[in-house]
Order: sequence, then structure tokens, then C-alpha cells
Amino acid sequence: MKKQALLDAAESVLSEQGTQALTLTAVAERAGVSKGGLLYHFPTKEALVRAMVARVIEEFDDLIASYMNSSGEGAPGAYTRAYVEATFEILTGEARAYRRWSAITAAAADPEQAEPLNEAMRRWHGRDSGDDPDPGMAMVVRLAAEGLWEVVSHDPGLYDAGRLDALKQRLLGLLER
Repeated sequence: MKKQALLDAAESVLSEQGTQALTLTAVAERAGVSKGGLLYHFPTKEALVRAMVARVIEEFDDLIASYMNSSGEGAPGAYTRAYVEATFEILTGEARAYRRWSAITAAAADPEQAEPLNEAMRRWHGRDSGDDPDPGMAMVVRLAAEGLWEVVSHDPGLYDAGRLDALKQRLLGLLER
């Protein structure tokens, strides 16, 4: 079985049953493999959590990069626009919104496990906003997108597609001022 399918199974267990339910046995059962099959790829629960956190970070970095490339990396405000676009793609695409929350929940139990995500947050939110016409507004927009992601992670049905699109347009509009 592929590592990605095992990570999907772990994220499903976390999102549906909570942190206490995340055991290697539960993940193996969800994935339909033996515990030994899981242990081949992830010898410990900590290794599994590390891989979930790494996947979330990589996925978001890749989305930001793709939007930066499509909008022109040197354009004013390109990073913040890419950040907002990437956030809304996660929120509205393929039911992936739970991944980040699942990984954070699992990682939060151990500060060492949370460090890669903390480093990514420092990078995403500590980025020099010098290329933004209004660096303060850019920071507010990224934080608002982050907050929306957190809220939707807790209640995915709170905002329908139309409302999410309106929020996205509003946040992007704030960057025009």
C-alpha cells in the first residue's frame, strides 16, 4: 500500500474520531492493511504524525508556488494573493480542508512534533511583505484567511461555496486598496 493512502487513512481516523483514536492499529484497519504493513512505512505513531504534518506543509507550499507562478512572482502583492488563492483552494477543493486540522491536532500533543508546522507558520506569516503595496493590510488578509481556514476546519458546512467565493473576493479586494 502506498504511503499516501496510509496517511489518508490516518487523517480520516483523526478527523472522524479525534486524537485518542489515532493508533497504529486503527490506521491499519482503516487502510485495510496489516499492522505490519503499516509499520513497514511508519515504524511509530510519531513517524506517522511527522509524515502527516510534512504532507500538509508541502501541499500548501506547492499551492502557493503554483499561484505565484501563474500570477507573476514579481508582481506587487503576488505572495499574499497566492496565499489567499491557495487557502481557498484547500477550503473548497476535494474535501481536503480537514487535513491541516487533523495534523495540527495530532502534532499539538508533542511540541517536538509541532515544530515543523511552527516553522512553516513562521515562514508563511513572517515573510517580508515589502512587495505588497500595503504590508499591514497584506498581513491582515493572510491572518483573516488563516482564521477562516481554522473555522472551516471545525465546521466545514458553515459557509457554502457562494459565501466562500464572496469572502475570497473581499479579501483579494482588500489588497487593491
